[in-house]
Amino acid sequence: MRKLAATSAGALMAFAASVSAASADKLTLYCSAQEDWCQLMARSFEDATGIDVDMTRKSSGETFAQVRAEASNPKGDVWWGGTGDPHLQAAEEGLTMEYMSPMRDQLHDWAISQAESAGNKTIGIYSGALGYGYNTDLLAANNLPEPACWKDLLKPEYKGHVQMANPNSSGTAYTTLASMVQIFGEDDGFEFMKGLHKNINQYTKSGSAPIKAAGRGENTIGIVFMHDAVKQAVSGFPVKVVAPCEGTGYEIGSMSIIDGARNEEEAKKFYDWALSADAQNLALQVNAFQVPSNKGAQTSDKAPDMSTIKLIDYDFAKYGSSDERKRLLQKWDEDVSTLPQ
Repeated sequence: MRKLAATSAGALMAFAASVSAASADKLTLYCSAQEDWCQLMARSFEDATGIDVDMTRKSSGETFAQVRAEASNPKGDVWWGGTGDPHLQAAEEGLTMEYMSPMRDQLHDWAISQAESAGNKTIGIYSGALGYGYNTDLLAANNLPEPACWKDLLKPEYKGHVQMANPNSSGTAYTTLASMVQIFGEDDGFEFMKGLHKNINQYTKSGSAPIKAAGRGENTIGIVFMHDAVKQAVSGFPVKVVAPCEGTGYEIGSMSIIDGARNEEEAKKFYDWALSADAQNLALQVNAFQVPSNKGAQTSDKAPDMSTIKLIDYDFAKYGSSDERKRLLQKWDEDVSTLPQ
């Protein structure tokens, strides 16, 4: 009995020590998905591991700018979510570190391809197609035709009724810009952006903001990832989702460990956990309708069916490169954003 008591006491002391060590662990998480999903991921990881998470939510472009600005003295550990292009650019610039997760064999091929194209400095966590949504009540009230294609949005009757994010701050909007260049060719793609500019009522900072405004009745048409429009529709707002007739681009939402992370071991634990089916299933609790990268994770029956959408062969290597992003954004700044509306 004395031996059993001593063993039990030793086990309790070891457990207490492990709990104490875990309580001292921490993680700084930069999140570029929707706010409620970011909060749920942070709190669920805390519950699963006892590691304290300090989470900051910003759009993809803003987070990329922050990671770059902090390169000489990194403050973040993991960047989770947001479009893949800026993650690829961060990898190219050496802002993120290579990591081969033991979870890789559970992932879809497109998630692994994203990793391999970046020297395994990022990985795919979800995918989603670009499109737009519109408020059916406002469309009817303004006697506007139902749009079905990208080029429909250039019609003069939509002037002041279209909203998208600024591609400098938003990964969604940069994907839009890169998609138009790939769908129509660069010259015609920029002519499209110029024509669209005439109908834009506001360039928002966040990629999902235009469809949230449409849901509230403050805007008619929002150019967003289709899953963000579905979220508004499922929430009861009069929003209809459109997969444009010409075809469309898509994202591979990604995750990266920041090079020089102060809490590297905790970052790797989060990385592995975030690739698990259980962690990816959390999306369903907050009506996040992306397609998860873990083969065993659940996809909502309300999520856009990627197999029925005309997707372009999006060139992630080219448009995820730092030089191409800078070039396209500069051209948009000079040739599009300065035009009168």
